[in-house]
Amino acid sequence: MGVPWVSQVRLLHLIILGITTASLVMYVVYMSTPQPRTTASPVLLPVSLEFHTPHVNGTTQDNSALKNDTSVPVANKNTSSEIPSLLSFSNSLQSDLTRGVPAEVIYESGHSPTNEHICQEKGKHLQLLIIITSAPSHDNARMAIRQTWGHFSARRDVSIVFMLGATNNMNFHDKIEKEHFMYEDIIQGKFIDTYENLTLKSISMLEWVKDNCPQADYVLKTDDDMFINIPRLLTFISKHNPETRAIYGRLAKKWKPIRNKKSKYYISPQQYKPAVFPDFTTGPAYLLPARLSKELYHSSLNHTYFKLEDVFLTGIVANDLKIKRIHVPEFLNKRVSLAPCSVQRGISIHMVKGSEQFDLWKKLLDGHAKCK
Repeated sequence: MGVPWVSQVRLLHLIILGITTASLVMYVVYMSTPQPRTTASPVLLPVSLEFHTPHVNGTTQDNSALKNDTSVPVANKNTSSEIPSLLSFSNSLQSDLTRGVPAEVIYESGHSPTNEHICQEKGKHLQLLIIITSAPSHDNARMAIRQTWGHFSARRDVSIVFMLGATNNMNFHDKIEKEHFMYEDIIQGKFIDTYENLTLKSISMLEWVKDNCPQADYVLKTDDDMFINIPRLLTFISKHNPETRAIYGRLAKKWKPIRNKKSKYYISPQQYKPAVFPDFTTGPAYLLPARLSKELYHSSLNHTYFKLEDVFLTGIVANDLKIKRIHVPEFLNKRVSLAPCSVQRGISIHMVKGSEQFDLWKKLLDGHAKCK
């Protein structure tokens, strides 16, 4: 005879009870074990969270509306590659920066490589340090600058360096590493390079100048789609005192924050409440005494962060420090006629393609042009 049906039911109940008990024990053990948490930092919004590997791998955005986007981690010559700990920012922050976040909360100090050789003796003998922001994919633009107006870095009183952020695209990373090994003119800050992080790049620039080149006379911040007439800029510098508390460039007056949330340039009332921005110098190119970098850097960390770097730094921060912003007509900071006289009269021309740098360089050196 088979097993009585009552015994079969009891056996089935015991099996079900055993399975339920085992599942409950496994659940309790799982929940009592600390689990890793991955929370996006607000400075890494467009980036995936695959940052726990030894190398950062991914892509960066390329935006050029107000100024150039940039990025790329690089290694110093004769040293191994060092990728910054990009998730070391406060993970408890909300991902929406428009709620108003102090810059010091999301900024990580430091650079890789530091490239101290750019400024020998802290820039003691430099009239001019030019810092060019550049995107990881803009190797052609960087090369065009090196082969044209970047030649002035051969002078002992002029230095030129490219400022980049970090990328998690290994193709860009490897190319930039080789490029830096060859030219040793690239600095990388500890931030992912996106449009939202342009202000982090400017803060990083100030920190690097503060630490490595505080004794230079002047710093020009510019972008890799700019043509800079260095002889004319040096003439301008020779007529001004680096002790003057002023930032020079193309002055923008009475600009208002855009409150449309759909706009790329949206600034919330939590980020900046007044209806009008302070006067500021536009971002494609502006000039400041290197000695101001320290106080601009420290003050910028105490301000609410937003992405319009020229408004933030040369407007709001400089205004609070009572640093003047002075309009200089030769800072064109826009696309102009590329006739020889236009090139020779201006200090900075915007929206210049890499291939056009050579034509402008030739026109700058054109001794036959008869300009009034």
